[in-house]
Amino acid sequence: MQGDSEVVVCRYGHRPGRDDRMTTHVGLTARALGADRVVFPANAGQSAETVRDITGRFGGPFAVELTDEQDALIRNWEGKIAHLTMYGERVQDAQDEIRDAHAENDFLVVVGGEKVPFSVYEHADWNVGVTNQPHSEVAGLAVFLDRLFDGRELDRDWEGAQRRVIPEETGKNVEQLDD
Repeated sequence: MQGDSEVVVCRYGHRPGRDDRMTTHVGLTARALGADRVVFPANAGQSAETVRDITGRFGGPFAVELTDEQDALIRNWEGKIAHLTMYGERVQDAQDEIRDAHAENDFLVVVGGEKVPFSVYEHADWNVGVTNQPHSEVAGLAVFLDRLFDGRELDRDWEGAQRRVIPEETGKNVEQLDD
């Protein structure tokens, strides 16, 4: 989110055909809940295009990148790394330390899509679990980002949007914005 250090979500691994929807939702969640960009594996081009399309229609800023060097991204990251895993320390126990670190450091949040090698655990400053129970990595990312930003991401302003959802108690109201 603007004003803070950069937050980048790395979707680690992608199995075409099996992970397409989940990878897309990792990107959409990263965008909607305050991250500055997402890095997908090189073979997740369709997910990247979908997230770019949503960003174009509903606003940003938000960047989408593809790389075939995810291990190098993690190994060479100069800020702090949080790896989301059900085997990590409880998010509620680590959140204050993570928030404090985020105030002064760029942040990489690693979200696995397949078996994550032990090297990711070793490079991470925090291996964080949301509930330490099996569930969706999208849900884990959403909870983590909300804890990281302490709810500020919910009031974010969007630049360059073509459309805006008007909140209503019932019904759907999407406003087309002038260019």
